[in-house]
Amino acid sequence: MKKYIFKRVIQIIPVILLVSILSFLIIHSAPGDPINMYIKPDMTQYEIEELREEMGLNGSVISQYALWLGNIVKGDWGYSLINNRPVLDLILAKLPSTILLMASSLMISFLISIPLGLISGFHENKSIDRVISFCSYIGVSIPTFWFAILLIVIFTLQLGWLPSVGMRTTGVSTFTDLIKHLIMPSVALSVGNTAVFTRYIRANTIKQLHEEYVITAQSKGASNSYILKKHVLKNCLLPIITLMGMNLASLVTGSFIIESIFGWPGMGTLGMSAINSRDYPMIMGFTMLSCIILILGNLIADILYGFVDPRIKIGEKR
Repeated sequence: MKKYIFKRVIQIIPVILLVSILSFLIIHSAPGDPINMYIKPDMTQYEIEELREEMGLNGSVISQYALWLGNIVKGDWGYSLINNRPVLDLILAKLPSTILLMASSLMISFLISIPLGLISGFHENKSIDRVISFCSYIGVSIPTFWFAILLIVIFTLQLGWLPSVGMRTTGVSTFTDLIKHLIMPSVALSVGNTAVFTRYIRANTIKQLHEEYVITAQSKGASNSYILKKHVLKNCLLPIITLMGMNLASLVTGSFIIESIFGWPGMGTLGMSAINSRDYPMIMGFTMLSCIILILGNLIADILYGFVDPRIKIGEKR
């Protein structure tokens, strides 16, 4: 397993390098000159050119990229044009809030989709299967922002049960208050993944129930719940692990919308602010970190494959 993990980590490096090149070229091709954000009204042309040289914006695209990449490797991600603070410090300050939201969203998706998918697959083409399938189709079709607004209207404006803005109530730092603020954003962010996971688990449950090992277990008198929990579930988790790694990208981008709607103080809010303000160093930093999160998510998914299905570890000996 150690050799496999090491090999996967080595494979990550070219991917990160390629993403950094594409991200840099996209930002470099954006309309406008980044130096305009630093120019003050009383600056002379000589001072502007001196500032351009100091920031490394007077060289070729290759030299600018090399300078930027070198600073990234050293931990210098530049300074935010709006906040006038190091980009890395701002991102790391917001990162825990986004990770908390994403982790809560994934947990909700797993807790709901696994039992629903197993039940739906076990009762194929019966009434409960049709109801679950209908709900999952709705979940896939619902726009995230619309569902988030619907939650606010129902649970905040009409019922008054849950707060709709921020991560904590001013002056309150209890765990209960944090959970109340977390419920609606995490549910809104999880609805799409929950529906997709449910459909995949249902399909794989139906497939597994026709396998010989299930028929053998049934002939030995094993209960349906035992077969589902001990045999079918493990084989159904493999495609879900793959989906989890792939859907981290949608969670990161989805956090842009959800965090903006609920005023959640995470990377999404920071990213939207940077885009609206044309804060190029912050945009580049956010893009790189989002890429790293996605790649690490796929790495974790590959490692989990080995734990769920030990047969995959055979690939290490090749």
